[in-house]
Amino acid sequence: MTINPELPIQFSLTHRLQWEEAQQKNVILYPEGMVELNESSAEILKLCDGTRNLTQIVSDLEHKFSTSGLTNDITAFLEVALQNGWINQN
Repeated sequence: MTINPELPIQFSLTHRLQWEEAQQKNVILYPEGMVELNESSAEILKLCDGTRNLTQIVSDLEHKFSTSGLTNDITAFLEVALQNGWINQN
């Protein structure tokens, strides 16, 4: 599975992204378990709202963090997220 850069990316409806106070981290909760996220991963997933495609997510994060050259890292993470069912593209 690869990310289609043209299609919007949406966080999975069967998973929940939330701040976990006890662990002081963002996590993905799903019926079978939980995944702890680092800050970068959480920032990417927060933008997967079904309205933004890959280019828009990269642009928003590069603007937010005043940097450039994030395309490869964000694409690689989103491909892992897609393979794990955390996001989808329809």
